[in-house]
Amino acid sequence: INFPTLQPEQTLGKVIEYFQTKDVEAIGIGMFGPIDVNVSSQTYGYVTSTPKPGWSNTDVLGILRHAFNIPFGWDTDVNAAALGESKWGAAKGLDSCVYITVGTGIGFGIIVENTLVHGLTHPEGGHVFTRRHPEDAYPGYCVFHKDCLEGMASGPAIEKRWGTKCNELQEDHPAWRLESFYLAQAILNAILLLSPKKIILGGGVMNQRQLFPLIHCEVEKHLNQYIKAELLLKRMEDCIVLPGLGDISGLYGALALGLDARNA
Repeated sequence: INFPTLQPEQTLGKVIEYFQTKDVEAIGIGMFGPIDVNVSSQTYGYVTSTPKPGWSNTDVLGILRHAFNIPFGWDTDVNAAALGESKWGAAKGLDSCVYITVGTGIGFGIIVENTLVHGLTHPEGGHVFTRRHPEDAYPGYCVFHKDCLEGMASGPAIEKRWGTKCNELQEDHPAWRLESFYLAQAILNAILLLSPKKIILGGGVMNQRQLFPLIHCEVEKHLNQYIKAELLLKRMEDCIVLPGLGDISGLYGALALGLDARNA
């Protein structure tokens, strides 16, 4: 079932209403962030400094726990997508992957040695700083950092820069070479920092399939044969791929989070 993300009271009310009619043993939640994933924190289960209006400092997990006395799995939506792809999708059978979603925002989900990466908080790769293309005068869309990766390469950034939605741009529009320039930098950083065995690109912007060969070329150019791995040297198209689960990687990942919570 789908329903729009409105204000917290309305949205979570619909979630509660839906699950009250189901005999559920556990619920997994893949939530847009930033969120608090530190189980020892007083604000564990909260949405924190999100740009989504009305959701900052919302105790999502607390509200749902009040309604249901069952185990909950809790993580970011993009970590959930990475988990889904790791268990049943493009990274099945591998012990590491990076899932990058490129849509209204940009997010990173990271699995290393079969473990979702957390730390002080959780990965926020959409806000890494990026080199500006020398021909790009767009100031950036991000309300926090202006010209970070999300500010330069998210769907709203494309729309603001070119004055039209990305799905209305022609396949040979210069927007796509610019987009591949920014996304390739993020992928390059992920390769150099995390050495993942698969990089999965999802989200609405990545429905523009012409981006993939452009990204492959950009990554290859910038790596400049520095890393002597056959997958990167000869089979880039097998390393940087679409989600194996299509648009429902996050749904599968939330299911996995719920199963893990039930079995803990």
